[in-house]
Amino acid sequence: MSSVLPPASPVPTPPLPPGFRARRGLNWAVVGLTYTSFYLCRYNFSYANKAIKDELGFTNLDMSQILFWNFVAYGCGQIINGLLTDRIGGKKAMLIGAAGTVTVNLLFGAASFWGLLSLFALLWGLNGYLQSFGAPGFIKINSAWFSEKGRGTFAGIFGFMINLGRFVANKLLPALLAGFVFLGMWHVPPQHWRWLFWIPAAVAAIVAVVLAIVVKDTPEEIGYRNLFPGEADHADQDVRTDIRVVFKTVVTNHAVWVMASAYACTGAVRQSVDQWFPTYFQEVHHLNMKDSGQFQFVGFMIPFVASAGSLLSGWISDRFFQSRRAPVAMGIYAIEVVVIGCATQIHSVNWAVFFFVLISFTVNSTHSLLGPAAAMDIGGRKMAAFASGVIDAFQYFGAAVAIWGLGWVLDHKGWSWYFGYMIPFGVVGGVLMYSIAHRTSLKKGHRQ
Repeated sequence: MSSVLPPASPVPTPPLPPGFRARRGLNWAVVGLTYTSFYLCRYNFSYANKAIKDELGFTNLDMSQILFWNFVAYGCGQIINGLLTDRIGGKKAMLIGAAGTVTVNLLFGAASFWGLLSLFALLWGLNGYLQSFGAPGFIKINSAWFSEKGRGTFAGIFGFMINLGRFVANKLLPALLAGFVFLGMWHVPPQHWRWLFWIPAAVAAIVAVVLAIVVKDTPEEIGYRNLFPGEADHADQDVRTDIRVVFKTVVTNHAVWVMASAYACTGAVRQSVDQWFPTYFQEVHHLNMKDSGQFQFVGFMIPFVASAGSLLSGWISDRFFQSRRAPVAMGIYAIEVVVIGCATQIHSVNWAVFFFVLISFTVNSTHSLLGPAAAMDIGGRKMAAFASGVIDAFQYFGAAVAIWGLGWVLDHKGWSWYFGYMIPFGVVGGVLMYSIAHRTSLKKGHRQ
């Protein structure tokens, strides 16, 4: 007579050692603030856009060309620097990027004295390449500090730090252009747009010094070992590996290319909003960045809902889909298409604010899922930087093509085509996610 044994109880996860959570929190906070400063040195362009156009007589297509070279260089840099970061470590990569973006932002501001389109394009392209050390370094460091089961939630934290940079940019940069009162006592007059590049460079330089002092690449460097037993990705304490192995493993993974193609669609919509919404409000609705309540509201709400979308999508994929990213991303793309379709019917400034906020919620939800979370799933802590570099590169290749096309559309068709231009990208992204939504793992060889 046979007996049925009760199912084995799951092995409880051992508690993390005393002090680890606090030290991890300090590590990722400084890394996150550094990446926040990178965004301050990147999103300054969107606020200087109209001021540069008006002063130097550039067209929308001219400004799109500057952005095009920035995105192309960033995308190429993600692939190159992602591979390099897996070799040199995330901390060194972020320090290289910080030093580079500080230098280029200072030079970009100084280039205002010459006003040459080719010089602006060259410098902003160089800024794109140097900034591309940031995301692989950020992801490389944190893939070593977080359990595999919590990476979707970490991706939400990643999105939050990005949007903190955008929030600071949305408050600080318009104030510099319009003038403000500091601490209720000192009046700061309106500044030339070049200061939108010089002040963020100073902020990034200060934070980078803190990074150099505080941050460690792995918990093992300060004595924390065997933190996540049973996780193959954490079994080997070394996070560096041979470049040839990394390259072959990542580029032969079918899921990488599906994710990358979908991410190109995310980048197209995300940058169409982020780089052009200030100019849209200024040229279509004639809003003043300093005095308009709607402009101030959307400047706050876009990074706020983007952070919420990043956190919520990562948590949902971890909690309800067993850390599968594609099904969640597929649903978000579908919502995005509906939202943008509704936005094409608007005519008032208040409805424009409403739909900009909703689009930012959806597009940043897929941004955090397909970039850091999926990259860590695919590459593990040894190959996360290159996996993230390949996927994120396509976000910027997609953005480069889309932004160039958008500049031409705005010059020749007008702003009435602005929202409708984004719809096809959402459709294609959703279809691509549907194609791999059934997979239980994104690693090579797991296809069921």
